[in-house]
Amino acid sequence: MLKNYIVHKKNTSQLFIVLLFLFSSIAGYSQTNYSVLDFWTYYSDAENVLYKQQSELSFQSLDQRKQDIAELRTINDWIVRQELVKEKLNESVGPFPEKTPLNPVIVKKIKKEGYSVEKLYFESMPGVKVTAAFFLPEGKRKNLPTIIYCSGHTDLAFRSDVYQHVILNLVKKGFAVLAFDPYGQGERIQYFDEGMGKSRFGSTQEHSYPGAQLFINGSSSSKYMIWDGIRTVDYLLTRKEVDKDRIGITGRSGGGTQSSHIAAFDERIKAAAPECYLTTLEYQLKSGGPQDAEQNFPRGIRLGLDHADLLEVRAPKPTLMITTTRDIFSIQGARDTYDEARKAFKAFGQEENLVKIEDNAGHKSTLKNREAMYAFFQKHLDNPGNSKDEETTPFPVQELHVTETGQLATSLQSKFLFDINRNVAQSNKDILEEKRSNLDQHLQGLKKKVKEISGFEANDKTGKLIFSGQTDFETYFLNKYLIVQSEHKIIPFVTFEPKQASGQTVLYLDNLNEKKSDSLYALPLELVKNGATVIAPDLPGFGELGPGYLKGDAYFSNTSYNQWFAGILNGKSTVALHAEVIITLLQFCKDELKLGDTKIIGMAKGGFASSLLHTSILGVDFDKIALINPMPSFQNIVSDKGYDPKFIPFTVAGALPNYDLPDLSAAFAPKKMMIVQEKDADEDQSSWHADVVKKQYASKGKQANLSIVTDDSGRGLQKLFDVFMSHL
Repeated sequence: MLKNYIVHKKNTSQLFIVLLFLFSSIAGYSQTNYSVLDFWTYYSDAENVLYKQQSELSFQSLDQRKQDIAELRTINDWIVRQELVKEKLNESVGPFPEKTPLNPVIVKKIKKEGYSVEKLYFESMPGVKVTAAFFLPEGKRKNLPTIIYCSGHTDLAFRSDVYQHVILNLVKKGFAVLAFDPYGQGERIQYFDEGMGKSRFGSTQEHSYPGAQLFINGSSSSKYMIWDGIRTVDYLLTRKEVDKDRIGITGRSGGGTQSSHIAAFDERIKAAAPECYLTTLEYQLKSGGPQDAEQNFPRGIRLGLDHADLLEVRAPKPTLMITTTRDIFSIQGARDTYDEARKAFKAFGQEENLVKIEDNAGHKSTLKNREAMYAFFQKHLDNPGNSKDEETTPFPVQELHVTETGQLATSLQSKFLFDINRNVAQSNKDILEEKRSNLDQHLQGLKKKVKEISGFEANDKTGKLIFSGQTDFETYFLNKYLIVQSEHKIIPFVTFEPKQASGQTVLYLDNLNEKKSDSLYALPLELVKNGATVIAPDLPGFGELGPGYLKGDAYFSNTSYNQWFAGILNGKSTVALHAEVIITLLQFCKDELKLGDTKIIGMAKGGFASSLLHTSILGVDFDKIALINPMPSFQNIVSDKGYDPKFIPFTVAGALPNYDLPDLSAAFAPKKMMIVQEKDADEDQSSWHADVVKKQYASKGKQANLSIVTDDSGRGLQKLFDVFMSHL
């Protein structure tokens, strides 16, 4: 049974409730306005700084790519470019698994007037079953031109009436068609709830929820969805009905994604006609934003890739771009992609092999576009005939079910993306444990690894510190500040300045999203009461700098995966941005708020533990660190089928098997660190791998400097609070 997010949201931390009670019960607290930006109305778009900073980084890489493309002139230039793109695609998405037996099973054959259908499945990887239907025209049963049909984002996959209409038209025109279910759709729903009779998620979320885990593991859902397509070609080549030299591929929406990706990676596909997908990444970022997980190649933009590369890498093979003017994917982007790719086809002397059809419609299949697609395949797969769209009678959905129950999850016990990811996670765990066997050596090289993988870049102190107001309380001053570096690089923060200072300064990180809630600021208020100066900033994506307009098609538990995907594309993690912001913030505080060489205590709650630990390894020499209910380790997240989505923004793609949060904590030894965790009967406390941290402190002879306190579910909480405060 799934014990966490999917079945039920985690209970509110008992420790948090108790601490909140202790803090908020202090006499004299009123509801204070902690907002900085309510005064600076010019920055009314501040909630979008995370996404816009990520986008601007991507635009820099895309601009460089445009310059590179502009220098291509000859066929040799384009051949060199093709080889480079192949390398970059494989660097981003590969390596692919080894090919294993397909073990195909034809479950049933259905005979219809003019054609037949074989319901079947095969294994793209051991235990990973791909449900499909092979439509064969009546008559000639050998060396047929064959189309692979990729389905868009619908729970029914190719069984949808809209997709069946296209498939059956192709069959009427003499093409064999193999349509298969992608992960998370059709009979391959991964989070199927038998009680509900459907997935707990929509089809795009079925891709992104496990896709995030794959990213953290240094992999991607695009790899395995493309691999299904490659293995589909392998299966077709086992069939005598298929002419291996006349294989095409098409699909709309998510099927356009799959068909363009698969065709770019598999040279055996002669003709490709992706529909309602291709645009430019610049316009995609400026419109709907990054889409679900498989549409985002890891570091793709940073590697210099764009949609046009998917066409250019296969030039001069026949390619049809099927577009609509009101698509969810920018039509201007589609036109620009076509114009660029046409130069490659022209250099090869076959400009006519790249065609674009455009209809005045939304994100849908149109008569004009369908007939253009039929004619395209008839021409380039040497199957002449009538290209008119014909009436069809779709199958009832159940009649095209391959499995008895209509779902692999309840019939044949297939493996899905999470199962693949679990194997990758175990392999990564073994690799990381091996590195930890020589912990000192592992930690010595950690900063370089973290910097490279997270995308962190050290920046010079730039911008201006703007004092934005002060409120005088009985024992402290509340000061408001704003650091402005550029329109989309601002840092609002408040400081709690005690009138009788103890000499301690605390950087406090949390999602301070309610600016008129003293309870949310209870811990800083208690700290300043005890004489500590507290710096409480809002970091990109949170507080007054979040959550942003972009929710996207992968929105879970008030968390936009799509914003996180923007960092997947350009290689800049959210926590790297946070680290850069914190370093800048503390530079300003030391230089202009007269903190000087004051030692800083770092304190963070939940996911911000990741931001703080990354900052510690990347550039801030904290004197002490306190983590309150820190997020699970990356290893725990990728191993948990029902992980909590709210922590995804604080993870780093490709961190595993190179490092995890316990490694960052261990690197802080021998300085004082306190970790406060609640004890949840449903959760194994070893999941945070505190043994790694303990081992390093022990090796330094400083076990006493590491304090791990666990809530005992109601016993001794006042004592726990005293320990919590005294440790600082």
